[in-house]
Amino acid sequence: MTETGSETRTRARFEVPEELRADVRLLGEILGKVLVEYAGQPLLDDVEKLRELTIAGDGAAAEELVASWPHERAEDVARAFTCYFHLTNLSEELHRARVLRERDRAGSEAVVSELAQAVEQITRDSGEQQARALLNGLEFRPVLTAHPTEARRRAVLATIRRITSLLDERHDPRAGDSDLAENRRRLIEQVDVLWRTSQLRTSRPTPLDEVRSAMAVFEETLFDVVGNVYRRLDDALAGDAAGTRTPVVAPFVHLGSWIGGDRDGNPNVTAAITREAMQIQADHVLQALERATEALGRSLTLDAATTPPSAPVRRILEDARAVNPELIADIETRSPAEPHRQLLLLAARRLAATRSRDADFGYPRSADFLHELKVLQDSLVTAGAPRQAFGELQQLIWQVNSFGFHLAELEIRQHSSVHAKALEEVLGGGELSDQTEEVLATLRVIAQIQQRFGPEACRRYVVSFTRNAADLAAVYELADAALDGRPIELDVVPLFETGEDLQNSVEVLDNAIQLTRVRHRLTANDRRFEVMLGYSDSAKDVGPVSATLALYDAQARITAWAQRNAIRLTLFHGRGGALGRGGGPANRAVLAQAPGSVAGRFKLTEQGEAIPARYGNAPIAQRHIEQVTAATLLASTPAVEERAAVAADRFAVVEKTLDEAARTAYHRLVKADGFAEWFSTVTPLEELGQLPLGSRPARRGVAVSSLEDLRAIPWVFAWSQARVNAPGWYGLGTALAAVGDVELLRDANQNWPLFQVMLENAEMSLAKTDRRILGRYLELGDRPELTRQMLDEHELTTEWVLKVLDQERLLQGRRVLGRAVELRNPYVDALSYLQLRALRTLRTDDSLDEQQIVRTRRLLLLTVSGVAAGLQNTG
Repeated sequence: MTETGSETRTRARFEVPEELRADVRLLGEILGKVLVEYAGQPLLDDVEKLRELTIAGDGAAAEELVASWPHERAEDVARAFTCYFHLTNLSEELHRARVLRERDRAGSEAVVSELAQAVEQITRDSGEQQARALLNGLEFRPVLTAHPTEARRRAVLATIRRITSLLDERHDPRAGDSDLAENRRRLIEQVDVLWRTSQLRTSRPTPLDEVRSAMAVFEETLFDVVGNVYRRLDDALAGDAAGTRTPVVAPFVHLGSWIGGDRDGNPNVTAAITREAMQIQADHVLQALERATEALGRSLTLDAATTPPSAPVRRILEDARAVNPELIADIETRSPAEPHRQLLLLAARRLAATRSRDADFGYPRSADFLHELKVLQDSLVTAGAPRQAFGELQQLIWQVNSFGFHLAELEIRQHSSVHAKALEEVLGGGELSDQTEEVLATLRVIAQIQQRFGPEACRRYVVSFTRNAADLAAVYELADAALDGRPIELDVVPLFETGEDLQNSVEVLDNAIQLTRVRHRLTANDRRFEVMLGYSDSAKDVGPVSATLALYDAQARITAWAQRNAIRLTLFHGRGGALGRGGGPANRAVLAQAPGSVAGRFKLTEQGEAIPARYGNAPIAQRHIEQVTAATLLASTPAVEERAAVAADRFAVVEKTLDEAARTAYHRLVKADGFAEWFSTVTPLEELGQLPLGSRPARRGVAVSSLEDLRAIPWVFAWSQARVNAPGWYGLGTALAAVGDVELLRDANQNWPLFQVMLENAEMSLAKTDRRILGRYLELGDRPELTRQMLDEHELTTEWVLKVLDQERLLQGRRVLGRAVELRNPYVDALSYLQLRALRTLRTDDSLDEQQIVRTRRLLLLTVSGVAAGLQNTG
């Protein structure tokens, strides 16, 4: 007998771990107290009424209740549910981190050494030589982007962090009753701050605001976490010798950033912004290195008698004495007969000078600082102190290796059409437009950044909508014009985005490597070449199923092209946070890549809300990095590559059927007459453009009259707000039905990794939809044939996904995930009913005056923030 929705939610609630349930209950009680203090018991009563109706699944009564409230009460209820989701989210994140720490303390190998286990498996299956070769070439390159998908204000995020810290304190076994009482008082205070803080930004953030937001993740987690990942791997591989000898594995995490560098469609990102973005990055990493060096110096109190310094250490100190005798005298006074400590304290002062741009005393490059640390390390080894050489000092060396003085490689991105126009103007010899001047100024800034920080700080230039080799050649020609022959290192990266561009990619690449400048770069960088694949626009172009298959096919063909041309390929995956834009578990995605396409290197964009979700908490960030790098290693082994190759061949006919049927179904929807206008009506698309989430405009043109006018992010964001999530599943039901053979499809799900990941992601997208609510949104468009088409495909897809998975309900086989979605959906429903009220008013009530429009739009935008928090996803 199939469970009802309320029965499923009751079961899910029962399965919630007790510690998590206690945290959510505590914060919920505190929020209720704050609501009563703010507006009295009636507000809390209304919140509870709506909550009870949505849990019971009584949509009609819920809509009636929402419609009965005055505008102010509707806003307050929307804010209450939004705050509740923030509190629930932080509780769940804290619980995940707590579980990881507890497993770590318990010595669970599944958590402690997941990456090491991958190495052990590869060694067992392929031999130690193969394992070492993969480790030596291992690269994980997450690239942070500022796409406008983080709906929370920085002020809200800061308050959430304070509440998280307070909640974590309650789990300290040393806390007494008085400590807990004081903690509760402070929690109430901070929840009150959260309630009274506006959920909506009053102004759009600038690109530099976005840079500074990303710096918080670096400072709070990544600076330490990256070194911790290396340490855990070295501990597992070296055993008792760990920390007493040179580490087994070289640093393999290299951070990238588009924030302040991505100017495609964002006129607010200028050459001046790019220069300032790099300066902000450098300032933060130099501060972090200075603090770490100072702290290590204060603790490394090794006497010269027990640990004599090497001649190179003494020479560094003497050279510094000649430049700054007062400083050296001061350091010696405070640290007599402690030369190793003196060197580190001196280095900390030199890092401060580097940050203040003191060229006489600062380090010219990070390599100079790293050289001194290596001299110090060698001296300690020679003096018989290997534990000091490869302990905390090694952590600092890892941090310099990973972040340099630039923190993250700043990548530039611009549209191919901009370069084409700029080159035409430059060659024409006439007056240059502002846009062309900006392109040339950007190339000059790249050269300036390289001059100060080295080419590794900024040399990748991504050309979006690459259609031919001339699009890449244009960047090199423009660099010549901008720099008049001055040196610059450029790796121009083609970005293939649409279905057609993916199909033509190999032909473009064949022509690209005939370009003289590309051939020179291949010679200079050991025949390395990078190709970027766009998940967002390809999915919007041909639908989620066909895009997934086209991306896989493109990877396979580009990999074969690289092998034919002896090129060391890195595929750069332009994945979004949402499932409709290539999102989902990154480690699962890695294992489903085309054979040979990973080769020990994985690079992807980390966007919007995915950045704090994956990197905002240290244990979670560490687990994520370990999982992805473990998957990167495993995906590069002959066994995994062979499995993928066999599956691709075995299910080729199934793939062709899926592609043709899904593409036809998707195009039948999105190419229907008036579809773009209908989409704008039945979702809050227009209003999303007014939500100041990021510095980048939401659309390419003035109005949306076709899909081409619309960026992929608001496309996905709007569908998710309407609880439809079509970019994650639409067309799959038709595709599965076209294959028709359930046993064959179940076989594919067992043995075809790509199909398995596609099905898992679709299942998650479907689980976050709500048929009753999405139907209410679709009714707003007054296009019954499109509504019917959408609902029929939703029903068909749900039916076939459950058939193939052999399940009675969605997420039945994923208890933790299913539990979270089941418990969240009713609360998201409450916000959806409030959003429907506002959207219906805006779409159907022509009598509204300007003030009423503004108020109604504000209510709608409040619900947008709340639904995004509830679904933990935007675009």
